[in-house]
Amino acid sequence: MANEHYFSSSPESDLKLRTIHATIAGVERELVTSNGIFSPERIDAGTQVLLSNVPAPPPGGNLLDLGCGWGPMALTLALESPHATVWAVDVNERALDLVRANAEKLSILNVNAVLPADVPEDITFMSIWSNPPIRVGKNELHNILLKWLPRLELDADAWLVVQKNLGSDSLQRWMEATFPDNFSFTRAAANKGYRVLRARHHPINA
Repeated sequence: MANEHYFSSSPESDLKLRTIHATIAGVERELVTSNGIFSPERIDAGTQVLLSNVPAPPPGGNLLDLGCGWGPMALTLALESPHATVWAVDVNERALDLVRANAEKLSILNVNAVLPADVPEDITFMSIWSNPPIRVGKNELHNILLKWLPRLELDADAWLVVQKNLGSDSLQRWMEATFPDNFSFTRAAANKGYRVLRARHHPINA
C-alpha cells in the first residue's frame, strides 16, 4: 500500500470488501466499500461538511459528482433528484465499481459511474458537487477544475469542499484570478476546518 493512493487508476492491493452503515439522503443505509479507495470506513469529514451545507440539487438535468470515491455524494444526488442523471466520475476504477454496487444495493437507476474520459463532451451540468483530490498536487487539481467547471450550465453552481490547511483560500484566489468574469467564487460555509466554496456560472452581460 505504500505506493498506492486513492487517485490510482487501478489499485494493486487485493480487493477486500467491507460493509459499513452511513446516512445517505437522511436515511441510514448499508453500503459496501473496500481498501484502495478514499475514506473506506465512513463518509469523510469534508464530504459531511459539504452535504450539510449545499442546497437541494436541481430536480433534473445532468448532475456531477467529481471525484466520487465509493459514492456518498453521487448516491445522495441520485436519491434527492430521481429524475436527474447523475455522473459519478473518478479515475479509480475500484471506486467506480463500488458506486455501481451501492447504486444497485439501493435500487438506484440514475447513476452513471464512469472514468473522466467516458463523460460525453457535449454534456453540461446543472450542478457539480466535489470533494476534489487535493493531494494530486496543485497543477493537476487546477487542470481538473479548468476541465470541469466550464461545463456548468448558465445560472448553475458548483460546490467544492476543501480543507483550510490544504489551501482552500489560495484555491479560491486562484479560481477568481483564472476563470472568466462570468464566474463568481464565494465561501458558502466553514466548519470543522473545511471551507465550502461556491462557483457560479453567470450569463454574460445578462
